[in-house]
Amino acid sequence: MNDKNTLTITQPDDWHVHVRDGDMLAGVVNFTARQFGRAIIMPNLAPPITNAQAAREYRVRILAAVDNQHDFTPLMTCYLTDNIDPGEIETGFADGVFTACKLYPAGATTNSDHGVTDIGKIANVLETMQRIGMPLLVHGEVTDGDIDIFDREAVFIDRIMSKITRDFPALKIVFEHITTKQAVAFVQESGTNIAATITPHHLVYNRSAMFEGGIRPHLYCLPIAKREVHRLALRTAATSGSAKFFLGTDSAPHSVGAKQSACGCAGVFNAPFALESYAATFEQENALDKLEGFASIYGPRFYGLEPNKRKIVLERTEIEIPKTLDITDTQIIPFHSGERLNWRFVGLV
Repeated sequence: MNDKNTLTITQPDDWHVHVRDGDMLAGVVNFTARQFGRAIIMPNLAPPITNAQAAREYRVRILAAVDNQHDFTPLMTCYLTDNIDPGEIETGFADGVFTACKLYPAGATTNSDHGVTDIGKIANVLETMQRIGMPLLVHGEVTDGDIDIFDREAVFIDRIMSKITRDFPALKIVFEHITTKQAVAFVQESGTNIAATITPHHLVYNRSAMFEGGIRPHLYCLPIAKREVHRLALRTAATSGSAKFFLGTDSAPHSVGAKQSACGCAGVFNAPFALESYAATFEQENALDKLEGFASIYGPRFYGLEPNKRKIVLERTEIEIPKTLDITDTQIIPFHSGERLNWRFVGLV
C-alpha cells in the first residue's frame, strides 16, 4: 500500500534500451534486468541484427549475462535495411523471435549506416508488418546535411512520418524517444495505433544544459535535447495519463573515452537510476499517481501483452548518484552523475 514515503507499482518494462554486446553487455544488462520485467532490445550492433537467427543468438547472449536472481525477458527487434526480406520478418515474428522492427534512417545515430536510405525501398516490408500486426519502431530524424540538427525530428514528421501513416494507416508505430512538441502533437492527433516513448533524460534537461560551464558530452544524445518549450511539452505528455506515451529509457552506455573524444559518441547511460529519475519527474509534476500507467501499463497494452505480475517498491530516500561507474575495465558516467535524487528503487515484491 502506498503512503507518502513508499510507492508500490506494477513492475515496469523498458520499451527501448541498448545493452550492447560482449564484455559491455555483461557489464550493463543487469542494471536493466534488476528493475524491468521486459525490455525492447535495440538491434544496432556491428553487424546489425537483420535476421531471426542473429536475433536468437543475441537473445541467448543476453540471457547468459543476466544474473540468475532476475526474471527478465529480452524482446528482440529486427534492423531494417533497404533490401531486408519481408519473408524473414514475417517468419521471425510468427516464430516469436521478433517483437518489432526498427527503422533507422541511414546515418541518423550510432551504428545506423546500414539503415534505410529511402522509405519507398521498404514499402513491401511495411505492408507485411501492417498485415501481421507487427510494430514499427522509428528513430524519427532526417539526416540531410542542410537540416539543422535541432530541426531534424520536426522535419521527419513532415516528410516521412506523415507519409508512412498515410500510406499504411493500420500500421502500429512507436515514435521512439520523442524530443519535440511537434512529436507530442503528432502522436496525440493520430489514431490508437500510434504511440511514443519518452526517455528520463529528455524530461530532465534541455539543450542549454549541454553547454553549462563548458561542453558536457555525457548529456549528448540523439535525438539531441531541444529547447525548454519542448522539454515542458514532453513532461506534460508523460505525466498526462495518456496511454499513447510510455517508458523507454534509450539507455545507451559508452565509455568515458568514447564520450570525451574529438568525435564523441551519442548516448546517455540512464539504466542504473532510471526509475528514480522518472519518479522524481512525476513527483515534480504532482503526478506520482500517473507513474504506474506510464511505466507499467500502457506499453504492454500497446504491444498486446499482459502487465507484469510482480510489483516494485520505490522508497522516498535521498540517494547520491555515483560520479562514475567501473564497468568491464572501463568507466562510464551515469545519468545524474554526482547529483542527489529523492527516490530509491528498493526491489521487487
